[in-house]
Amino acid sequence: MRKHSFALLLMLATGAFAQPYPTKTIRIVVPFAPGGNVDINARAVAPGLTELLGQPVVVDNRAGAGGMIGGEIVAKSAPDGYTLLMASNSVYSVAPHVFAKPLYNPIRDYAPISGISNVPFVLVLHPSVPVKTFKEFVALVKSRPGQMTMATAGTGTSNHLVGELIQMNAGIRMTGVPYKGSGPALIDLLGGQVDSHVDQLTASMGYARSGKIRALAVTTDKRAPLLPDVPTLAEQGLKGFDATTITGLLAPAATPREIIDRVHGAIVKVTAQSTIRERFAALGATTLGNTPAEFGEYIKQDYAKMQKVVKDANITAN
Repeated sequence: MRKHSFALLLMLATGAFAQPYPTKTIRIVVPFAPGGNVDINARAVAPGLTELLGQPVVVDNRAGAGGMIGGEIVAKSAPDGYTLLMASNSVYSVAPHVFAKPLYNPIRDYAPISGISNVPFVLVLHPSVPVKTFKEFVALVKSRPGQMTMATAGTGTSNHLVGELIQMNAGIRMTGVPYKGSGPALIDLLGGQVDSHVDQLTASMGYARSGKIRALAVTTDKRAPLLPDVPTLAEQGLKGFDATTITGLLAPAATPREIIDRVHGAIVKVTAQSTIRERFAALGATTLGNTPAEFGEYIKQDYAKMQKVVKDANITAN
């Protein structure tokens, strides 16, 4: 009897270990406060992933240090597919070069799953700032040395870097005000605590359309279809200026290939849904759903590119 009982227990245990992924709640870590572009991406795809994977997919905001706090959590998590990272260029390309002691290496510590969306940046102002064009804005900043402020989603974020590049190219200098994400930065911009902000279009477009903030310029080489009256920076004197955000999903390195493939397959189906495409399009974003290899190659190239930009702009953080 004992032999049969032991054999039965062994079969049950083996069956438990052989259960297909996933068998419990999956957490998507967003390394910024709620309300920004990365958070919007995560909350847009989580319900569809829940349905396709058959387990709850929850969003966990872990803001701070330009995205590095949330990035470290995932980098050091078990590679079992239950802790994933929704990240933008800020996390996988910029912050590791900005901080003296980076908490992770995006090339070594993550397994790319898929890009989710591509979205432009937009330079937005509080309506009290008395300018209508970028040229007028530059003149105003120069006339008020050290007085004008620019909010950022945190030191070392892509918002921060693009804001610095705009200032470098325009020959102006503003006082930077870092926040723990785009959401808090937008709140203070809406309240008039800061003068300007460089933000992803997904987060700012609704406020810009309603007139609560003023969209002065988009950072892409072409105008955004949903803000057709807002000219590009290139049109307004910054020739060749072109910057976008690619947001995507990553897992800890060493996550089994079958898990990466399972999540990737679900992401591709979610981002292909007409409701999701329409939702992102309404926010000025384009859905991606590319392969792990394609997303990984983009990260490698952008990581190398941003290393040079951070060095040239002399951007550092402790």
